[in-house]
Amino acid sequence: MTDRLRPDSALLAAGSFNRRTLVQGALAGLALAAGGGAAAQATSERPAPFSAGTERASYRVPGQATDCHMHIFDPDRFPYPLPTATPPPKATVADYRLLQRRTGTKRTVVVTPSNYSTDNRCTLDAIAQLGLRDARGVAVIDNTFTDGQLREMNDGGIRGIRFNLTRPGGAGAELIRPLAERVADLGWHVQIHMTAEGIQENLARISDLPTDLVIDHMGRIPGATGTAHPAYAAILRLIDEGTTWVKLSGVYHESPVGPPSYSDRAAVGSAFAQAAPERMLWGSDWPHPTASRGEVPMPDDAAMLDLFASWVPRQQDRKRILVDNPQKLYGF
Repeated sequence: MTDRLRPDSALLAAGSFNRRTLVQGALAGLALAAGGGAAAQATSERPAPFSAGTERASYRVPGQATDCHMHIFDPDRFPYPLPTATPPPKATVADYRLLQRRTGTKRTVVVTPSNYSTDNRCTLDAIAQLGLRDARGVAVIDNTFTDGQLREMNDGGIRGIRFNLTRPGGAGAELIRPLAERVADLGWHVQIHMTAEGIQENLARISDLPTDLVIDHMGRIPGATGTAHPAYAAILRLIDEGTTWVKLSGVYHESPVGPPSYSDRAAVGSAFAQAAPERMLWGSDWPHPTASRGEVPMPDDAAMLDLFASWVPRQQDRKRILVDNPQKLYGF
């Protein structure tokens, strides 16, 4: 196995994982009411980096709530293979744990960011630090990966592959279907980060895949157009096929209105959540790479969680999105 997969054998020290295992959690709100649990304790001595604000969300998440989209950047240990003029700053697992104390989330899905291209060592190391009981990952691969490497990554907690067509790094759209066929037997999914226009242009490539499909950041549908954008209807049709999921994340992308309400993109998130809560996931997108690059204002993660709760008024649907859907897709 090449070094790009993982730094050492410690990543598999936790042993293999049975994808069918389901872990039932108690509601975190009950724990908070009783004054117990880590989420009920005071925040750390220092605030969570790469997040505006310091207060906790008003909404208390259910037990085993999952953050389905975040990144780890650790260039001291895992240098970026694609240097850029504005490389993202270090954002470690220890930093992310501070955010978890604000949000109350328990489970995590670590996504390899574009700066690491197909080097998944940092993601696999983060999964090992967080523990296979509570963490999974989404990798970036190309057609040079062997079946043996993919199996070892599966043992390390990887459950999907990502195509980011908004920034350089990783495989192009032409490899979506061939690589989907490679990972289908592992039970992995294909995750795409495309603009709304990119989704429309690549509908033939992302329809009828042999895997589940996960769409990042609400399809990057522009707030100025909202649900009138043809990509919204196209994504709903994909959802109706029964194997597509949408991440209710990155509300600050494509939002001319901006903080604190993001009312234009919030309307898109609310529409998706109301249309198909059984196919929705939630993610923080910490450490918010677009914000750390200065492209958008740094979001307040507690406010983002409260915004999610406003889109999903029913408690049972919130639990479905934060707990049940991630259990089904990622095999927690």
